[in-house]
Amino acid sequence: MSTTTKSYKSAFIFLTTLFFLWGFITVLVDSLVPRLKDVFEISYAKTVLIQFAFFTAFFVFSLPAGFILSKIGYKKGIVFGLLTMALGCLLFYPASEYRNFTIFLIGYFTLAGGITVLQVAANPYVALLGNEKGASSRLNLSQAFNSLGTTIAPIIGALFLLSDSVKSSAEIAILSDLEKSNYYIAEAETVQTPFFIIALAIIVLALIFAFIKLPKVMQESPKGGYFTLLKNKMMLMGALGIFVYVGAEVAIGSFLVNYFDTMNLATVVSQNETMMGIANTIASVFNKSFSEADPKSLLGIFVIFYWGGAMIGRFIGAYLTKILAPGKVLAIFAGFAITLIFISINTVGLLSMWSILAVGLFNSIMFPTIFTLSLEGLGDLKAQASGLLCMAIVGGAIIPFTFGSLIDNYGFKTAFILAIICYAYILFYGRFKSKNLVQNS
Repeated sequence: MSTTTKSYKSAFIFLTTLFFLWGFITVLVDSLVPRLKDVFEISYAKTVLIQFAFFTAFFVFSLPAGFILSKIGYKKGIVFGLLTMALGCLLFYPASEYRNFTIFLIGYFTLAGGITVLQVAANPYVALLGNEKGASSRLNLSQAFNSLGTTIAPIIGALFLLSDSVKSSAEIAILSDLEKSNYYIAEAETVQTPFFIIALAIIVLALIFAFIKLPKVMQESPKGGYFTLLKNKMMLMGALGIFVYVGAEVAIGSFLVNYFDTMNLATVVSQNETMMGIANTIASVFNKSFSEADPKSLLGIFVIFYWGGAMIGRFIGAYLTKILAPGKVLAIFAGFAITLIFISINTVGLLSMWSILAVGLFNSIMFPTIFTLSLEGLGDLKAQASGLLCMAIVGGAIIPFTFGSLIDNYGFKTAFILAIICYAYILFYGRFKSKNLVQNS
């Protein structure tokens, strides 16, 4: 085995840890949504300001991130991104201590700024680590580990962030001074401890990247590339695909616990021996059970199947995209996602629950497939195109906020129509790319 091949494999392994990391943290943020709604007693739309702060950072920092990387180098850029993420996590400490929603939003924005630096560079970098023929396969594999992070995060969230009941302001008002003090301390520690541990882990990872060697495979993009890309119809269609995909995925994932709660599924699940067996089997890994848990914690544990489905689907999709046109596979998966949402909003009980969770399986290949389809034929402009595509991740801020507003005013069934529209565009984009490929072949 050549030294170059070994270098590429080592770099791929280290870079894949970043995919896992930002997947884990992104979904852990989702786990905080139902808790912070109760803590600050705010509407669904205002709660989504958490995602808004998080995903707006991608729009704000994507192009500056590319500039920063070109000035300080790829490895230093990764270290800078990781340390920025650690700072964001540490800001959750004073936010929890003083129950200050604004500091929470600043923390999430800072955290996402660090992730943005990693996202802009890592996706095209992984694609360039080796021959072009295997680029899609490598990116799907890295994204599979991203999904592993999103699969584990709901378990941590359900067991450590949603595991106790949050008191309302009226309930807090009748407590004695000592009881209030003890309650606030316990409430703060629920958020502080996991994110402090994550911050330490990120700092350690930053130190590792500071000392490892990474191969130089990214070339400098030609000047004026952004103006050229803004005239590229295919790339812009792909950017819109990223926008609606991330928006739909985050909107559904963020409100799953609330959606289940409105259907009183905690009662249905608690009375079902099989469902309780599944929940307690997962919880047993952390020496916990759901015999006396808050209903949101019980329901939250099942979100693992939404994100876990994405991980499984990426392995399946990686094979399917080898034997079928990626655009065709994308359209098929989007069609299944639409069908499952229709089933969920028109049924009740466990069928409604499992059908919406199954949407995660078909979300799986959408990001990496749309991303690679958007980069086709761009040559040396791929790095700059990555920055524009990562800007489109802002859909994770705008669409969930709209989704939450629709829930507040019209209910979940109406809100899910927005998600259906998003997947309908992805279906259209997949079919369009597939037909365009046939015409050009």
